[in-house]
Amino acid sequence: MKGMLERLRKGYGRKLVALHAWNGWIVVILALTGLLLVGGFWRGLLGEGRVWLKWLHIAVGVVSILPVVYYLALAGKHWKQLRQKPWQRFNVIVVLALLLGWFGSGVLLWQFKAVGPRVSNAALTVHDLLTWIGLPYVIFHSLTRTKWLKEPARRSIKPEVHPAAAGKETEARADAGAGEKQHQGPSSPQPVYTRRAFIRGAIGVGLAVTVGPTFLKWLGSSLGNVGGTRSVDRLLEENANRLVPNPVPLPASAQVVGGGAQGHFRVYTVTDIPSFSNENWSFTIDGLVSNKFKWSWENFLKLERTVQVSDFHCVTGWSVYKNTWEGIPLRVLLKKAGVKPGAQTVKFYSGDGVYTDTLTLEQADMEDVMVAVLHDSKPIPSDLGGPVRLIVPKMYAYKSVKWLTRVELIEGEHVGYWEQRGYSNDAWVGLS
Repeated sequence: MKGMLERLRKGYGRKLVALHAWNGWIVVILALTGLLLVGGFWRGLLGEGRVWLKWLHIAVGVVSILPVVYYLALAGKHWKQLRQKPWQRFNVIVVLALLLGWFGSGVLLWQFKAVGPRVSNAALTVHDLLTWIGLPYVIFHSLTRTKWLKEPARRSIKPEVHPAAAGKETEARADAGAGEKQHQGPSSPQPVYTRRAFIRGAIGVGLAVTVGPTFLKWLGSSLGNVGGTRSVDRLLEENANRLVPNPVPLPASAQVVGGGAQGHFRVYTVTDIPSFSNENWSFTIDGLVSNKFKWSWENFLKLERTVQVSDFHCVTGWSVYKNTWEGIPLRVLLKKAGVKPGAQTVKFYSGDGVYTDTLTLEQADMEDVMVAVLHDSKPIPSDLGGPVRLIVPKMYAYKSVKWLTRVELIEGEHVGYWEQRGYSNDAWVGLS
């Protein structure tokens, strides 16, 4: 074992530089792919490529542990070299904590079905927090460690010195035992605030101004909104739908029997968010049914509704708990339409004209599958899939089609939008 460590540490300096470079590229790839994965614009533009990008992000994330493990084999020697440099030791601890935290939370998100929504939800919060803190730190560290912002004693290129001074420098380097170049020239007055310090400060301020507001927004929505009520209220204020009248909530819904949603909805869409009015909205049930229906908004609101409390889980790891939904159970609508014997699959159409998904007849008959029109006693805003959306609590949310306008009974199978792009047709949440 000792011999193996000695071989690993041979050429220690070069290996440390190479590890730093490899780790830098890994962080860059993870940052770019991660930001593309969560960006609403890119979700629609990438299409199927988003699934490949996700797997690239996962693969690079798994590989990211290798430089860390290799560094740990060199850490003893490196730590001794930094014994007189507390800030550099602090930097090593921070970077290792970031890398291990990203890796651990990333693995839990990757294995979201195995660990269940509670764990993956916590892992996503940790992953986000480390990203908002870690990326600015890594960028700042990388920029301020460039050759021309290092202190003169740390530059690889430095002014010529007198031979006598050079001799003293050699002695100092030998005494230190760290192989670092020490500048032993005559002392000269130093400015209180050097140009390098000013540039480093400017970089830090620039990052704080650029990243800070977004970080605070994320922090408020993720940690400060118990129940997520403020964010949903804001979405209601920005609701693009103009349908009248508003649904009148049932007593159980008006009292929000679930106590109010706990969590924060993240708005994902594969198209531009559509808007509806009384003139362009209708709800249709057709296909292999005995009775075809097409309701206007006013007539749709006359259908008998029920209230349920259920959790909402996204395949990307986040959840919103104890939602009070009001709407019409899907099984009631299918019974009203009369399913013909040849029907095998229930196909759902989004009003965006692009998104579709399906349930089997057995799945559609589950009592908690609902065509919802109210959330926590309020209309469902356009960003969250209103005025009407499907709710399938026992499955991940890509089955809960937003802007639902049509239900069709068909023979055989239909592959939904995300299933065509690599998602599993088995969307069961699993652990609870």
